[in-house]
Amino acid sequence: MIVLDTNIVLDLLLFNDPGTQALKLALNSRQIQWLATPAMRDELVRVLAYPRIMARLASYQLDAQQVLAQFDGQARLVEAAAKASVTCRDPDDQKFIDLAVAHKTTLLSKDRAVLCMKKRLSILGVRAQMAMNLAP
Repeated sequence: MIVLDTNIVLDLLLFNDPGTQALKLALNSRQIQWLATPAMRDELVRVLAYPRIMARLASYQLDAQQVLAQFDGQARLVEAAAKASVTCRDPDDQKFIDLAVAHKTTLLSKDRAVLCMKKRLSILGVRAQMAMNLAP
């Protein structure tokens, strides 16, 4: 199982970032399962409406609904997790931490506020990292 923050989701579903290719293959082959909550989906909806993101969507000849359809086809929606025993400086990132801690799974994020918590999260069974690493 894996939890993806919104920037990773954009890299995966919109920008087709080369750094997400291992993740894309693992998701497509069902080697890993992506967990998300309705609040995470709502955040993606909000971000897809940002003018800069809308311009990128247009440049890729995509629209927000196509990206959301990919999200819906790949992410398994679960209930929001209870607040974890660690708190992120950025309240917008707390939902990702809470879910990863609840499921003791990997959290992919580019956010400095999340990545600086690596040690504290590892004690709770969470691997916080920037890129997909399929090694256990």
